[in-house]
Amino acid sequence: MPSPPSPPSPPSPSAPTGPPVSAAPPSASRPPGPDTAEAGDEGKPAGEAEPGGEVPPVPAIGRTWPVGTRPPVVRGWEPPATPYARGHRGVDLAAPPGAPVRAVAAGRVSFAGRVAGRGVVSVELTATGLPPLRTTYEPVRASVREGDQVSPGQVVGTVEPTGRHCARSCLHWGLRRGETYLDPLSLLPPWLRRTAPSRLLPVLGVPLP
Repeated sequence: MPSPPSPPSPPSPSAPTGPPVSAAPPSASRPPGPDTAEAGDEGKPAGEAEPGGEVPPVPAIGRTWPVGTRPPVVRGWEPPATPYARGHRGVDLAAPPGAPVRAVAAGRVSFAGRVAGRGVVSVELTATGLPPLRTTYEPVRASVREGDQVSPGQVVGTVEPTGRHCARSCLHWGLRRGETYLDPLSLLPPWLRRTAPSRLLPVLGVPLP
């Protein structure tokens, strides 16, 4: 007599199920921002110097004063302690209204127009590195246009009547390399900066007039 079939085994309990686990998304690369190399080398804002680096010396390439022969310096260069601190970012030279304003060195006019009601002329100086040195003259009624090439001593405008910057009529002369303000008088070689005018000495054997 055949034995009865064995009852089927109960199904083994299944493991608890849960929501499917998705794979972790790959990390996205950080988009370039203002503090990366897209704005300046080595991840610094454009125009900043290397940490601990020194500002390159200013070459004495000036061939003339901006106004006059040796105009009195009404107020000298007073570098600010911080980029936003008080100071005098240039020099003020005594000059009457209408006095011709000359480019101290060769370069290209990078701006000629009005800023806050004042006439301004800026000139990028030729062969002064990157970023180039840039001189600024104000208040000036410009006689040049942006993009013009100028030579040393070329007239770029005339002094406008002074507003509030000087007690008397003057020309404000500035110098920058990138965002760093520099002393514009450093552009002038010693023979131009002498306070006393040069004297012609008599030649022996030639009678004086």
